[in-house]
Amino acid sequence: MDKVRPYVITKRPKISLRTVIIAFLVIAVVGGGGWLLFHTCLDYTGPTVTFTGPRPLAVGYRKNVDIIVSDVQNGVRTATVSLTQDNKIHPLTVTVLPGKGKERRLSVFIDPFLLKLHDGPATLTVTSEDGALLNNKSTVAEQINIDSVPPQISILSATNNVNPGGTCMIPYRASEPIAESGVWVDNIYTAGQPVNVAGKSFYAVFFAVPIDLSSKQNRIRLVVRDSAGNESQTGVPVTVSNKKFRADKMQLDDNFLQQKMPEFQGLVPELRGKTLLDTFIYVNDRMRDDNFKQIQKICSKSEPRQLWQDNFLRMKNASPMAMFADRRTYTYKGAPAGVSVHTGVDLASVKNAPIEAANSGIVVYAGPMGIYGNAVIIDHGWGIFSLYAHMSSISTQKGQQVKKGDVIGVSGMTGLAAGDHLHFGMMVGGQFVNPQEWWDQHWITDNITGKLAAVF
Repeated sequence: MDKVRPYVITKRPKISLRTVIIAFLVIAVVGGGGWLLFHTCLDYTGPTVTFTGPRPLAVGYRKNVDIIVSDVQNGVRTATVSLTQDNKIHPLTVTVLPGKGKERRLSVFIDPFLLKLHDGPATLTVTSEDGALLNNKSTVAEQINIDSVPPQISILSATNNVNPGGTCMIPYRASEPIAESGVWVDNIYTAGQPVNVAGKSFYAVFFAVPIDLSSKQNRIRLVVRDSAGNESQTGVPVTVSNKKFRADKMQLDDNFLQQKMPEFQGLVPELRGKTLLDTFIYVNDRMRDDNFKQIQKICSKSEPRQLWQDNFLRMKNASPMAMFADRRTYTYKGAPAGVSVHTGVDLASVKNAPIEAANSGIVVYAGPMGIYGNAVIIDHGWGIFSLYAHMSSISTQKGQQVKKGDVIGVSGMTGLAAGDHLHFGMMVGGQFVNPQEWWDQHWITDNITGKLAAVF
C-alpha cells in the first residue's frame, strides 16, 4: 500500500517595503538610463538652421540677418556665425545658448563697411551644436549679396496741390526693386503700394495731409528701402492752400446727459456709479481715443487694388450739420467739460433715411462702436475707407461686397448723437480726411485719376 504523503502548506515570503522601494529605484535608474542613452548617445542628428526673410538674402550698409536654430531632441547648445568673401573668413558671432532651448532665434548684425566687404556675392555660414553627449554639429551655408547702393527715387508728379486736412496721392518709381516704401508726415507713416495703369507698373502712396500743414512748413518725405536694407528719402513737393476750420462752443445740458449717458454706463462697468458729467468726460476722451485706435486697426489692411470708381456719393437730400475738422469745446454750466475735433461730416435728412454705400468696396466692419453707435466701414482699396455712423439699423455684414449706391442701413441717433443723422467719414492711410474732396469728381480727376494717367 502506498504511503499517504502529508499535505504541506507552503507560505510565501513577505516582501518588505524597503525591497519595493529599491526595486522601483532600480527600474527608474535603468529606464532613465535607457531614455538618456536613446536621446543622447544614440542621437546622431545635428540642429536645424533656417534663414528667415525673402530670398535671395541681401545685406546693405548695415543690416541684421535673422536666423532660427532648433533641435527638437536635445536642444541647441552653441551657434557660430561667419561670413566669407574672396576666401577670407570674417567671424561674426559665437553664441552660447543657456538652457539648451529647443529653438533659438539669432539676429546677426552685419556692417560691410566695418568688415571691408565689397559689393557682390558672399557666403554666410552657421555652425550649431546640440546638447547631446555626442555634440552633434550642423553647418549650413547661405549665399548672400552685399549691396551698399541705395535706390534712387523718382517722383512722377511735379505739381501736388493739397488742402489742409485733405488727401494727397504721390506716384513714384525706384531705380531697383524695393522691399518697402511710403511717406512720413511728422511721425505718421503711410505705406505705398504697387500700382498698374495701362499695363505700366510703378508705386503710389495715398496719405492724409495734416490740418495744420502750410507751404512754409513742409514736413512730408518719401522713403524707399530695398531688400538689402539700403534707404533713400526725398522731400515731397506740395503747394498747400490756405484753409481755416470752424471752432464751436457746445453747451451740455441735463436733458442730453440723461438721454445718452446711461447707455454708456451700461456698456462700461467702470462707469457705473459715476455722475453723468464724469461719464461724458470719459466717453468724449478715452472712448473716443479707443474707438479711433479700433478704426485704425480695422483699416490697417486694405485691398491692394482699386475697388472704387469716380466720385463718392453724398447722402441724398441731406443738409450738413457739422463739418470736417470742426473744433468743439464743451461746457457744462459754464465750466469746461472737454474738447474734440470732428472727424467727418454730419448729414441730416428725414428720420430713418436710407444710407447708401458711397462707392464700391468690401465691408470690413458692421456693428456697434462706442461713440459712433451702429457703424459700417467699407474698404475701397489702396488704403481708402469710408465710415457710416449713428445708424439705427444695419443691413449689411462684414465681408460683403457692395456696389456704389447699395443700401447698407438707415440713419439714426445711436452712439453720441443727439439727433437722427449720418456721420460720414473718409480714412486714408489710417487717418481721417475731409470727405468733401471725395464727393468732387473734378478734384478726383485733377489729383488722382488724372495724375495716374499722366504718368506715362
